[in-house]
Parts: sequence; structure tokens; C-alpha cells
Amino acid sequence: MNNFVRVLRMALRYRWTVGCSAACSLLVACLWGSNIGAVYPLVQVCFHGQSMHAWVDEKIDTAEEKAQELRVKIARSNAKLKTAKPEEKPELEATSSSAASRLASEEDAITRYTWLKPLIVRYLPDDAFRTLVYVVVALLGGTLVKASFLTISNVLVDRVGNLVTFDLRKRFYRRTLRMDLATFGDSQTNDLLSRFTHDLEQVGHGIQTVFGQVVREPLKMAACLAGAAWVSWRLLLFVLVVAPIAALLIRRLAKSLKKANKRAMEQMAVLYNILIETLHGIKVVKAFTMERSERQRFHKISKQCYRRAMRISVVDRMINPVTEIMGILTFSVALLSGAYLVLSKQTHLFGIRMSERPLDLGSMLVFFGMLAGISDPWRKLTEVFNKTQKAQAACDRIFQLLDREPKVRDQRGPRPNLLHERDLVFENVRFHYQPEQLVLEEINLRIAFGETLAIVGPNGCGKSTLANLIPRFYDPIEGAVKLDDVDLRELHLRDLRRQIGIVTQETLLFDDTVFNNIRYGSPQATREQVIEAARQAHAHKFIESKLELGYETVVGSQGSRLSGGQRQRIALARAILRDPRILILDEATSQIDLESEQVIHQVLEQFTRNRTAIIITHRMSTLTLADRIAVMNAGHLVDVGTHEQLLGRCDLYRRLYQIQFREAG
Repeated sequence: MNNFVRVLRMALRYRWTVGCSAACSLLVACLWGSNIGAVYPLVQVCFHGQSMHAWVDEKIDTAEEKAQELRVKIARSNAKLKTAKPEEKPELEATSSSAASRLASEEDAITRYTWLKPLIVRYLPDDAFRTLVYVVVALLGGTLVKASFLTISNVLVDRVGNLVTFDLRKRFYRRTLRMDLATFGDSQTNDLLSRFTHDLEQVGHGIQTVFGQVVREPLKMAACLAGAAWVSWRLLLFVLVVAPIAALLIRRLAKSLKKANKRAMEQMAVLYNILIETLHGIKVVKAFTMERSERQRFHKISKQCYRRAMRISVVDRMINPVTEIMGILTFSVALLSGAYLVLSKQTHLFGIRMSERPLDLGSMLVFFGMLAGISDPWRKLTEVFNKTQKAQAACDRIFQLLDREPKVRDQRGPRPNLLHERDLVFENVRFHYQPEQLVLEEINLRIAFGETLAIVGPNGCGKSTLANLIPRFYDPIEGAVKLDDVDLRELHLRDLRRQIGIVTQETLLFDDTVFNNIRYGSPQATREQVIEAARQAHAHKFIESKLELGYETVVGSQGSRLSGGQRQRIALARAILRDPRILILDEATSQIDLESEQVIHQVLEQFTRNRTAIIITHRMSTLTLADRIAVMNAGHLVDVGTHEQLLGRCDLYRRLYQIQFREAG
């Protein structure tokens, strides 16, 4: 609930929209009660065939007659008191007091009707049918105005809901981009997608519900309660004795709904995971004829989602019957009580005073109408429980991530911009993803500025992890990575990463133009600089000759409209344009053809000069670019040296070289 309150506070920042919506809701509520109150003049006209002029005159005359009778009764009681015996005085005093109370009530009625008479004479005709026409026209006009304000209120509420969802989506996206690289594993990414789409949608619906129905319907109920209380507030309290029971039952159902909705959202995230995995790996699924297995897996999770949905449905559908039964019970109590008071002309029920004056039929019908007017807003309020419980569960899931802080972040007071110009040093570095399994252990390595270092070793030995420590995708658990004798953790992340260019094995291009993909990371670059970077990457020729729109060609999702070699050269052009002081190539040539590899080697040979370069590779042909080679195995740095030195003294390097040599042959 606290997280949902945080979202409501976000909505209250749009105070003018919320205020106007609330004002419209208040007007809707007043008109709702006024329309029901029109029952009274309708009853007087239809049941008695009299105009409102005749009605008010009759009310004044009747009240004056009763007042006169009560004055006489009080005078007689007071006279008897003077001569009464002591044991008779309490009864006479009670009679006199009761008559005095009723006299005050009749005098109040005379005052009220006397004040009302000039208004009725001035604005209503002295004719029954014309009075009925006036009342019906006013009723239609009030309904039209109410509908107009209701429409305005709904539009404003939708605006608030959409604005809050917009703000929350931006905050969620901003926080997601700040999170550690470990946050974006396969399952975590799919869970993020579920929260970013389905959960945020539920929050938006919840906001619209709160500032719409949750504000408007209680106001309508309040207007009807005020109208019923105006008729007889004591009778109203008497008939509402069952309301706490209904509230208690609905509260218990609401808790069950929140739990069920939270579990359903978690199950939906699992379903998202299966869908994305299957669609991304559709080639593997088909190649291994695993369609049946995937259908069965999808069926199992879908079945669980179905069961969760049915549980929510059962609890949700129980709310309406509960409220309906309680509403009928309340109305039945009111009907029996009111009928007794009207038919018997009594003011007391079970010895409890219900009204100062006996109620007439018109007043009691207004009272029943007001109770009926409460039932519709109450029914609508019960319908919003599922929406608000969904929104609360969704808020909990969203703020669970929004409140997380990334482990890799700037320290307080980071060092000012430091340009790399001396060395990059790993000092006693240890690292793990899971505490029980070290990935890097006691790494000590110095890379001089301008040096090209190749890192080789078996798969899973920690090569990429070592490189990922340089841009601080992760921080070591022990030891330090230093740039020119300054711990990377003391530098501003932006300043550090602006000096680094990365080209990975799986080249990621965005579904945008070639021009924007090259300029990605260097948004201030001119068109001439982009083209020059493409020339250096040997990409300009194919861009101009083979792509229909040249640099304005959209490359498709993940660069799907380009070949592997073309994607790699565009990625290289992107790194060249950034002009980094540190270049990291992580298996950058492992998935391209020989011709493309030769072209890229020519580019790299020129580009790696006068900058620090780390090349992770398993291709021996790439090692010709390196000044030194680091050999890794099982998280340890085995040896560092030139190609010739390692062939002579490192058994692991020699084996790797022989394997590559045979594969090349």
C-alpha cells in the first residue's frame, strides 16, 4: 500500500488537473442527489394532484394547527402540575417536555415553509401539471449537466493516469539504465519487460480508478446520505447497522485479491520469459524439432496463469453478491422501519426517537430514493477493488526495482576528468558472480599506454570478465583496477567510459539509419566525421554502393538487413569515431568471413596505434596485432609475453596455438 501511496503523491503534482477533476466530481455528486430529491415534488403532484403552491400552504396550515394543539396541551399540563400529587408530577413533566419538543419542531417547520413559500410562488406555476412539467424539465437539465461534468471529470482523470504512467515509465527506464550489467541477464530482462509493460499498465488503471470512481462515487454516496439524513438522520443511522459487516467482509476479500494479483503478475513474467526465449531461439527450436516440447512448456505455464486468473475471478465475483445482499438487507430494514413510521404516524421505533415530526409519504419516498442512490455508487466502488488491488501489487513490483541502487556507481566527490596517458594496472584482482565460484583470482597485470595486449585462453577462463572490469561493468571484490595510478572507482563513470571504445562478438546495431548507428556515442559528430570514420573502417564503399539509401538506410532490428562483416565494420566505424584512448575488442572477428577479417585487421593495425588496446580472441591470426599476449586459464593469469616467448615457455599457449594451426590447415 505504501508504494501505491507514493504513486498517488506523484499524481498530486498535477494539482490543477486533479483539482478540476475533483470539482467536477463534486458537482456530479450534488446533481446526483438533487435529481433523486426531485422525487418529493413529483410525489406531491402525482399522488395528491396539487401544485406546489397548494402544497406549501397546506404544510403551513397543518404545522400551525399542530402547533396550536401542542400549545394548548402544554398549557393544560402546566396547569395540572400546580395541583398534581408528587407521584403524578414526573409523568406530567415528561408529557409537557415531549409536547414542548414537538412544538419547537412544528415552529421550525412553519419557519422553513414560510421561507420556502415566496420561492415556490415566484418560480413554480400554480398548476399541478405545469409544475410536473417544470420538475421533469429540471430533472432532464440536471441530468444533462451531470453527464457533461462526468465526461469532463473522466477525461481529466485519464489525463492524470496517463501522465503518471508516463513519468513512472521514464523513471523506471532511467533507473534500469543505471543498474549493473548483471541485472540484464535473460530471466531478469524478461521480468523487466513484464514490469515495464503489464505492471505499469495496471498502475495507470489504478490511478484512473482512484481519481475517478474512488473520488466520485463516495461523493455521490455522501450527497445521498446527506439527503437521507435531512429527512431523518436517526432513521439513517438505524438502517446502516449492517454497513460495518459489509465493510469487514470486503476488506478481507481485498487482501485476498492483492495477494492473488501479485502472484498472477509473477506468473505473467515467467510466461514472458518463455515467449521471448522461444521467439529468439526459434531456429534452434525448429532445428531440433522441439516444437512439441515448447508447446508443453508453454501449456504448463499458461495453465498456471489460467488458475491464478480464475482465483482472482472467484474472489472478485464474490464482492458483488456480498454487497448486493448487504444492500438488500439495509434497504429491507429501511423499508420496514419507514413503512411503520408512516403508516402508524409514529416518531419512535423500539422506544428510540426517529424524527421530531411524523414522516409523510413523500419524505419517506425521498429517504428510500436516497438509499437507492447510495446503492449504485456502492456497487461501482466494489467493482474497483480488483483494479486497485492489481495496481497496489504492480506498484510493489515496480518500486522493488526503482528503489534498488546499482552496486557499480559513482562515489561521492569523484575525481575530475582524468585522461589516460600512462598505464592500466590490475592489482591483486579477484572477482566472482556467485560467492561460491571465483571467476578471477589474483590477477596482476600492467598494460602501458599505447600497448596492444591480446588475451587468449580456453572458453570460460575469465577473458571477457577481465575486460568488463575496465569500463566498470563490474567492480572487483578484492584488489583494484587502476588508470594512471588512480582506482577506477574514484573516477566518474561517464568520464571513464568516454575514453573507452568496445567492439564485441555479437555486434549490436539499433533499428536506425547507418549514419545514426555510426554516430551512436558521439552525437556531436558532423556528417563529414562520420563518413571519415566509415572510410577508415573500410565501410564507406559498401554503404554507398550496396545500400539503397546509403547512410540513410535503416539497418533493421539488431542490424538484420546487413551481413556479419558489414555489421562489424559499422561497429568499428562507431568505435573509430569515438576516438577512444582504450579500445576493447571482445572476439570482434570470430563470426565473420575471411575477407572481412582481413579488411578489419588492416583497419585495426592502423587504429590501435597510440592508444591502449585489449583484444580478446581465440584466432591466432589476430595475434599479429598484439605487442604482448596474456594467457589465462580457470581465472588465473598463466603467463604474459610475446608470441615467440610464449611458444617457448608456456605449455597452454603452445597447445592453443597448435589447435588453431590445425584448424586453419
